[in-house]
Amino acid sequence: MPDKTSINSTKIAEKAAKPRKSVARKLANAPSKDQSAAGAEPTLLSGGNPQIAKGYGDAPVQAYIAAMPGWKSDVGRRLDALIMRTVPDVQKAVKWNSPLYGMDGQTWFLGIHCFTKYIKLAFFRGASLDPPPPVASKMEHARYFHIHENDQLDEAQLAAWIKQASEIPGERM
Repeated sequence: MPDKTSINSTKIAEKAAKPRKSVARKLANAPSKDQSAAGAEPTLLSGGNPQIAKGYGDAPVQAYIAAMPGWKSDVGRRLDALIMRTVPDVQKAVKWNSPLYGMDGQTWFLGIHCFTKYIKLAFFRGASLDPPPPVASKMEHARYFHIHENDQLDEAQLAAWIKQASEIPGERM
């Protein structure tokens, strides 16, 4: 009869041989080698969030916005234009499959993320905004604003939050 140590070692080895679910899902959604980058459909992760390679500048953010599914892409373009009008010298990047906006390319004041039924704007120092965005976070300083498909955007309020957030030291990410 095998001892407990050999049984546990066998279970650990079997577990290590299996890919994690997130890795398996990414592999299943990865484009095949014969798909050209220009003609390939963007990979959508859980909740419909586009999978875009990490990058700095406008190009990766525009790729993310173009890959946002359905109505979210139009809203993404409106948000990006509003951010650019409000903070013309804003820096942009895509990290962790989310567009980020900041002032120095090192710290970020705003992030955008797609979920199945809404777009989440993450104001990383949102608790300091007046008035603070309505959705609380587990993180002490962050506040969120959710945009659903048929919502009417109050662009004046969004611009006020964006302007205030750009003037507060951001989060290093």
